[in-house]
Amino acid sequence: MNAALIADIFVWFVVFVFSTTCHEAAHAWISYLGGDKTAYEGGQVSLDPMPHIKREPFGMVILPVLSMVMMGWMLGFASAPYDPRWAQRHPKKYALMSLAGPTANFILATIAFLVIWGLVSSGVLDLASRPVLDEIAVAPLGSGGSVNPTLAMLAKALSVLLGLNIVLGLFNLIPLPPLDGASVVEGFWPSATGGFYQRLRTSPGMSILGLLVAMNVFKYIGWPVLGFVIALLHSSV
Repeated sequence: MNAALIADIFVWFVVFVFSTTCHEAAHAWISYLGGDKTAYEGGQVSLDPMPHIKREPFGMVILPVLSMVMMGWMLGFASAPYDPRWAQRHPKKYALMSLAGPTANFILATIAFLVIWGLVSSGVLDLASRPVLDEIAVAPLGSGGSVNPTLAMLAKALSVLLGLNIVLGLFNLIPLPPLDGASVVEGFWPSATGGFYQRLRTSPGMSILGLLVAMNVFKYIGWPVLGFVIALLHSSV
């Protein structure tokens, strides 16, 4: 494993853990405000990643590192506990709690977009001529053709923060169990969809099937949206 790959894994991992922690902390915070203290009592109403890692060590540590080594980008998962009886009694609060996670991702993506825009506009960073998920912004070449390693790491981190959070936010909004989008629809329209989603959740293997279907659907939604955001960034600087 060379030094460049180790640096990439480090940047990806820090951004992934931070983004996932914000996502789950947002779920936990909104459920706490709505009257469900389950996640609060488990320590999930926090931007400290440790309570979230302790709850899902495989999804937040092992799987992300393995997927980075094998595929070049990170996959993972986490969760914030809630009381299902609370969700049944307060479906709209349940929907808002479910929506809070993706909303946190979109807020992080917006911050990353604005910071990249500001740094590129001021000449600190450049935009990649052939952008990919983790290379939207790049460090400019110096006079001798070298790149400042600190600026290169900053550009990588901001690129991952932007791209990953767009992916996380959009993917989680796909309305299929076990994703947040299913809970959003179920909570806002319980009389029309509650029974349908309840049957899906209790069907054997539905969580795996839902994820597989969502991954196939996502390529028609997520990548075009990410491409639009990158094009908007290019047109605005």
